Amino acid sequence: MGHVIGIDLGTTYSCMAYLIGESAKVIPNLEGAPTTPSMVSFTSSGETLIGNLAMRQAVTNPENTLFAIKRLIGRKYNSPEVSETRRRMPYKIAEAPNGDILIEVGSQLITPQEISAKILGYLKSCAASYFGEEVKDAVVTVPAHFDDHQRQATKDAGTIAGLNVLRVINEPTAASLAYGLNLKKAGAVAVFDLGGGTFDITILEINNGVFHVLATNGDSYLGGEDFDRRIVDWLLEEFRKDHKIDISPDKYALQRIKEAAERAKRELSFTQETEINLPFIGSDAVGSKHLRKSLSRSLLEELTKDLVEKSIPLMRLAIEESGLKLEAIEDVILVGGQTRMPLVRKRVAEFFQKEPNDKLNPDESVAMGAAIQSGILRGELNELVLLLDVTSLSLGIETENNGFEKIIDKNTTIPTKRTKPFTTVEHDQRRVRIHVLQGENHHASENTSLAMFDLVGISPAPAGVPEIDVTFEIDADGIVKVSARDISSGREQKILIQPSSGLSREELNNIVVREREKEAKETTSNGKKGLL
Repeated sequence: MGHVIGIDLGTTYSCMAYLIGESAKVIPNLEGAPTTPSMVSFTSSGETLIGNLAMRQAVTNPENTLFAIKRLIGRKYNSPEVSETRRRMPYKIAEAPNGDILIEVGSQLITPQEISAKILGYLKSCAASYFGEEVKDAVVTVPAHFDDHQRQATKDAGTIAGLNVLRVINEPTAASLAYGLNLKKAGAVAVFDLGGGTFDITILEINNGVFHVLATNGDSYLGGEDFDRRIVDWLLEEFRKDHKIDISPDKYALQRIKEAAERAKRELSFTQETEINLPFIGSDAVGSKHLRKSLSRSLLEELTKDLVEKSIPLMRLAIEESGLKLEAIEDVILVGGQTRMPLVRKRVAEFFQKEPNDKLNPDESVAMGAAIQSGILRGELNELVLLLDVTSLSLGIETENNGFEKIIDKNTTIPTKRTKPFTTVEHDQRRVRIHVLQGENHHASENTSLAMFDLVGISPAPAGVPEIDVTFEIDADGIVKVSARDISSGREQKILIQPSSGLSREELNNIVVREREKEAKETTSNGKKGLL
């Protein structure tokens, strides 16, 4: 049986691991590093560079070096989050005919799924090199607050990369597996996950190998990228004050400043002050101008305090929805690189009234947990490990006057099955439309549409008399089945919700075929020449 790898496909960095015995081990990339920058760069010579090689292109080739793609995957072009990203990124983001996102690279238009697939494909090749054999199967993690479109888009990226994605699981849940696999005592745990692009807070109970998620909350658009941006904005404003020059339209200068901001942020996790020195960053009629500024930890905290505070009400809500008291939380696990920031650690400690657990590497624990999940799926762990996860968002249907009726509430343990009765709004109504939605807003139009189908042949009756039972069922893989049944006539209509990432099955298959043909061509051109 071949190896199965666990992959943490991160906004800023990605990591992979595998299960050996009853513990997980990180797989290094081809350069020997435990993590890989989630970056892809397309060069003028036609090369595609991934990871550190792509990162080195960021300043000299900003328009064709793609990063933070995780913030775009599975989203619509006109969403508020994408509108903000478009304004900030050096690369061009376009709208697809169906309202999804395309990335402009030269004359090409590429989907976020294809970009993510290139990162996953690189990790797959690193694992193959490590094991000395091809790797086909993987468990891939996503933020707990990803909706079904984003989850399916991530799974599609795996398919394009030639991976069989056995399961897509929540990042905080994966981290809890890495933390508690060999934990002998029972107790409640909070997982605070602040990565490069997303934030999640998950409350769960661990007891004799059973990992029971009680509640999860978060913000799929809050992460280290936002902290970096605050430093970038401060530097641009300081340069404007000093030299009366606005260099924000200069993509090359902007990328240099972004890299310096990221570096300064990391340094300020270990020191009280750092210097940012960027010579020849701009010019005017007099000559070249240099950017040289000292940034203190206290100023960084002042610039980003509101970002840290955004996590507090989400943590409070997760505790409330878990049904536990704050004092019942026995341990707090920090996940994601941004949790290295002292202010983040301080506010988490203040909220939970205890110091967070620092035994896990925040960059590696999610991938290790994904590897453990692969062992659970394949029955490779000697002791019973049962993972009971929850729905991160509510599921329901649209009702009259743009209403949204929840049928399965968020934080419901899966698998689950729920039924609710509905009726007609017009006399002798013979047909009803079932519009399946996901979200928390009481207005249907403000939630995510997953599917729509009609139940026809309802028995004629006055409005409000017919009873139409709508049933939602979610299995352990998160696949949703919806059915509607007219009690009087017995007529029933069912649908399997396999949320689209925006790629139709035909489009996905075409991309997969194209990638396999490209790989075959590269293998042929790079292989040994045959004898005549």
